[in-house]
Formats: sequence, C-alpha cells, structure tokens
Amino acid sequence: MTDDLKAAVGRYGIWNRQLRSEEPELREQIPEAAAELQELGFTTVWLGSGPGVEHAKPLLEATTRLAVATGILTIWQYPAAEVAERAAALEHAHPGRFLLGLGVGHPQFIEEYRSPYAAMVGYLDALDAAGQPAGRRVLAALGPRMLGLARDRAAGAHPYLVTTGHTARAREALGPDALLAPELGVVLESAPARARTMARAALAPYLKLSNYLANFRTFGFGDDDFADGGSDGLVDAVYAWGSDERIRERIDAYLAAGADHVAVQVITATPSVLPREEWRRLAALLD
Repeated sequence: MTDDLKAAVGRYGIWNRQLRSEEPELREQIPEAAAELQELGFTTVWLGSGPGVEHAKPLLEATTRLAVATGILTIWQYPAAEVAERAAALEHAHPGRFLLGLGVGHPQFIEEYRSPYAAMVGYLDALDAAGQPAGRRVLAALGPRMLGLARDRAAGAHPYLVTTGHTARAREALGPDALLAPELGVVLESAPARARTMARAALAPYLKLSNYLANFRTFGFGDDDFADGGSDGLVDAVYAWGSDERIRERIDAYLAAGADHVAVQVITATPSVLPREEWRRLAALLD
C-alpha cells in the first residue's frame, strides 16, 4: 500500500490555504486552479488551514489524477466517525486519490487541547473502529513520539515548517518504507532583503507557537533566532528563495535528506490570492 501511495503522491506537490477557502469568489476559482495544477504536472495538493474532508471534494471532482490531502485536519474539530465516513465516500468516488492528513494543532488556539500524543492515539483508535484504513492517512509529526505513531499507525508523516535536518531525522524514525512528505515554503525572489522580508511575514505567526519553537530548539536555534520575525539563519533554513537553480536545489535537498515528496507552499506578498502565475513558474523550474 505504501508504494502505491508514494506513486500516487509523487515527488512535488502544492500546499495552499486558499484552495480550501469558503469565500464565494475564491471557491469559484478552485476547480479551474486544481485542473491547471494537474496539467502543470503537480501530483498532490495539500489543503492548509485546518481543512475538513469535504474541502477536498471540489478539487477531486475537477481533476482526474490529482491526489488531494488535508494538510492538516485538526482532530479536535472533527469527530472521528464523521471523518471516516466522509473519507470513505471520497475513496469510493475517487479511488486512491484522497489522503487524510491529521494533526493535533496548537495549544495556543485550541481550548480543549490536552496530552497531544494520547489524544492522537485515541483518535486513531476511533478511526480504526470506523474502518478508516491506516494506509490512507498521515500525521503532522514533528517529535519522535508522534513520528513513531506515524510509522506504526499511519502511512507516514507530513511535517510542516521543518529543516532538512529534521527530514533526515524523521526518515530515521519512520524507517525506509513510510511516506515522508514535508512542507517547504518557497519565495520566488532573488533579492535577499526582499525574499527574507516576505519569508519573515509568513514565519512570524509560527514563532508564537510552542510546538514549532520546541522543534527549532532541537536543531540548534534559540531565542535570538526567534526575535524580529526570525534570524537570517532560521529563515534560510526553513524557506527556499533565490534563483530558479538555487530554489530547485533547496527543494531537492529535502528529497536527498530522505523525503519522498515535497509539498511546496509558494509565499507571496498577497497570500489571500491564489498564486497561479507563481505555480506556473515553479512548475517550469521543477520540470
């Protein structure tokens, strides 16, 4: 199953928040945008900002081979039995093309947040009881315990905002067979000051979240790196920017570190707009 999943997910995908938007103007654009992403050669779309299973449906209906994943569905927001039922309906309608990405979210945003590992184990137990296949889900795992759970109770992991060092360590924790599909932010800008400014605007909200800070500390970053939107070293470690050649090298560095797939999030100055021109440029440099 994992080999089939890896083939379906492919090497390069797109991570985006607006492709799960419920705003009428953006919703009208989603089917056409999904169809274009498929034609550009991207194999998977990861829906950001806590999507539900239902948000994958318009993209699956608009395409014929594109895989669509939740990146990630927060377990506190959606009952497991409901998730299993909706995932089964998508699997029936679009066999092998929906992937359920799950995560525990962040205590800063979730009032009922408690023991994340135990909560995820309980949620996976409920999914199992409802018949949702472990081979059709991945976990937003950062630390070793959650990575172990991704290996043992899911098809693999979809870590967000990580370095190549984390990717290498995640591969060791997952073993050779599990799917490893990290997200990577990409700024299609060569000027260092402008590229880092755009990256910092994207990074700053995450520097208030304890889960990410703890993970960064594991890889040698400290308080000085978290000030003023992030140090140059931190920005350059978790975002790719520069010439097309340099961006391609940075993306492929995650594959070299052990990733099977890279979910690319294009960072722009207008994040509320679908970056379709930037996706075209990205497709060309990844050709």
